[in-house]
Amino acid sequence: MWNQIQKSIGKLPCPEADSLHRQSIQVETETVHGEKLALQCMGCDACVENKGCMCDHSTQDLKSVVNEADVEDHTEANSSFAHSVINMIGMLIGLGQLSAPYALENGGWASALLLVGIGVICAYTSLLLGKCLEKSPRSRSYADIGQHAFGSRGRVLASTFIDVEIFMTLVSYTISLHDNLITVFAGTQLRLPLWTKLSTSQLLTMIGVLIALPSLWLIDLSSISFLSFGGILMSIIIFTSVAYIAIFHVVKVNHCIPVLHLRKIPAISGLYIFCYAGHIVFPNLYKSMKDPSKFTKVSIVSFASVIALYTSLAFTGAKLFGPEVSSQITLSMPRHLIITKIALWATVITPMTKYALMFAPFSVQIEHSLPDSFSSRTKTIIRGAVGSFLLLIILAIALSVPYFEHVLSLTGSLVSFSISIVFPCASYIKISSAQLSKLSLILNATLLAFGLLLGVAGTISSSKSIFTSLKRDHSA
Repeated sequence: MWNQIQKSIGKLPCPEADSLHRQSIQVETETVHGEKLALQCMGCDACVENKGCMCDHSTQDLKSVVNEADVEDHTEANSSFAHSVINMIGMLIGLGQLSAPYALENGGWASALLLVGIGVICAYTSLLLGKCLEKSPRSRSYADIGQHAFGSRGRVLASTFIDVEIFMTLVSYTISLHDNLITVFAGTQLRLPLWTKLSTSQLLTMIGVLIALPSLWLIDLSSISFLSFGGILMSIIIFTSVAYIAIFHVVKVNHCIPVLHLRKIPAISGLYIFCYAGHIVFPNLYKSMKDPSKFTKVSIVSFASVIALYTSLAFTGAKLFGPEVSSQITLSMPRHLIITKIALWATVITPMTKYALMFAPFSVQIEHSLPDSFSSRTKTIIRGAVGSFLLLIILAIALSVPYFEHVLSLTGSLVSFSISIVFPCASYIKISSAQLSKLSLILNATLLAFGLLLGVAGTISSSKSIFTSLKRDHSA
């Protein structure tokens, strides 16, 4: 494995560029179903949630740091078909796993058609990204496609959406940390003399975030790669624990799922789209393949597997717990079971492992935007201070708006629809406009409008839910 990693890193003749490239690489770890190539480029836009980055960056990605003419790209594309399928499945499994049963119960069993439909559309738009890369061989990342389609504004827009998704996903992780800590330490009472207004759950969350805070100060960013295993472990434990409860009839209630709650569709559509939000790393996966012509098959197999996983988990959770199902399935599981305690701890630990991983792109951007006259120690201090400040902002937002389902829905509606449906369709139409048939143009324009409609409707619905919850809690 290590030999494969070393070959994929490549060599740069410029010492500074070589140092940057090595600092940009994460180590390979294991996925939910096997190997997951987590060679995540810390400087790329793909380091988000549990979705690993298949970084295979050309000199184009380093042009802000070194002169492109002085760099030679020796990176090898060596991912097999099976390896690529495993990677894509690993990218698509994340926080959506927690909320799928809640979304199905609230939307009704007929909303499973939307869950499957959005999955199929996202599979199709992943193919559009591959076609965009075929049209522009020099493009290697999601932001590169944006630039090829719409110029510098397209790159800025794509990067902005990615940064916002990273930020909002971290807020969702922190809310998840808050909710699960309450359950893990049920009955515990904490009070600080200086902050008497803070509840026990808020203090526990602050302690958890402060424990994770030093990881943002690590000098060698590649040393945090081992943390990515936390998210993978969570996915394994959650699915295994729900399956265990269903198979061994630990919960014997067999609830009837309502047919359809039409008014809740906009909100749950944000939860559904978040399940498939892995598009920002698909260009990197495409470029890493030995045979990119098999990318279509990779997408079909991967999305079919993930759609089946999410749909089965959603129905199982909704049938087991019915209207009482929590927005995070771990909070609905019988608390006396050992497997539930393990699942809860895994869900608590995972957010704490995510902060350094997901802040990595910002860290590299900050460090390499500083003047060369600054010493490495000064750069580390500035990078750590900025990261710590942002993490404290995220903590404050999470404690102020502790509504996991609404924040996750807002993230999906506001950002994921754009990243996974709207932007790929718009880019493909722009790049391939001369070759598009009328039928293809109508199809992609329709999907673009569909993504915009659900994105806007979901954003409005989830925003209203957040404000209503805030108003209710303030009154209470």
